[in-house]
Amino acid sequence: MACLVALFALISPRLALFVIWIFTNLLSRAFESWAVPLIGFFLLPWTTLADALMWDSSNRVYGFEWFIVALGFFFDLASYSRVERRRRDSARA
Repeated sequence: MACLVALFALISPRLALFVIWIFTNLLSRAFESWAVPLIGFFLLPWTTLADALMWDSSNRVYGFEWFIVALGFFFDLASYSRVERRRRDSARA
């Protein structure tokens, strides 16, 4: 299942989160409420996915796992900056 989720994450982190939500109970174990994964699905999908996967490895996020979550956050920031750059470039043309 982990390889399949990784392939879905390469396509889209939202698709990977959706597959995890449908076929496993990982999101309900990693987050106490349903609101956090829902907000993460729309705003920070890479961060939410990384946090859930790192939580699954040891029932908490600890040590180097925080680096992976931070890396997911930087992927989210990079995707937002890429969208903004494309928007700015299309406005100039």
